[in-house]
Amino acid sequence: MKYKKISDKEFVEIYHKVPRAGVDVLVVSKGGFLLTKRSIPPFKGMWHIPGGTIFFKEPVKHAIDRIAYEELGVVVKAVKQLGIIEYIDEYLDDGNRHTICNCYLAKIKSGELRGSDQDEGYKFFKKTPQNTVPEQREFIKKHLLEIKKYVS
Repeated sequence: MKYKKISDKEFVEIYHKVPRAGVDVLVVSKGGFLLTKRSIPPFKGMWHIPGGTIFFKEPVKHAIDRIAYEELGVVVKAVKQLGIIEYIDEYLDDGNRHTICNCYLAKIKSGELRGSDQDEGYKFFKKTPQNTVPEQREFIKKHLLEIKKYVS
């Protein structure tokens, strides 16, 4: 089934008025947890957990799989729902967006890691770099002990 992605114009019009639903996919391996460095706004130049919008009528599991493949080139298995990360204003020029993301821990099942057109690269970390999206830095700090249980 193909899930409907709305136009950029509709996206801006709608999501400047209501919260947006998304998923963040925190991939873990023996190297630690994976972050990518943003090459586009918002948060350009900062490390972040790959994530994105859940499309209309798209099951969360499909969104996790789609985002992991689009942003990282891998097939993942979601192993644990970690919690909610809420982004208010998202540091946009107009400061007028609100996103609520469900963050999942995931392990790579297959594929070869690669970047996307939205990042400058990726790296595994054992500690959160200072230059990480603030809401995500706090979220990782809060859940670090749980995350480390899945690093293998």
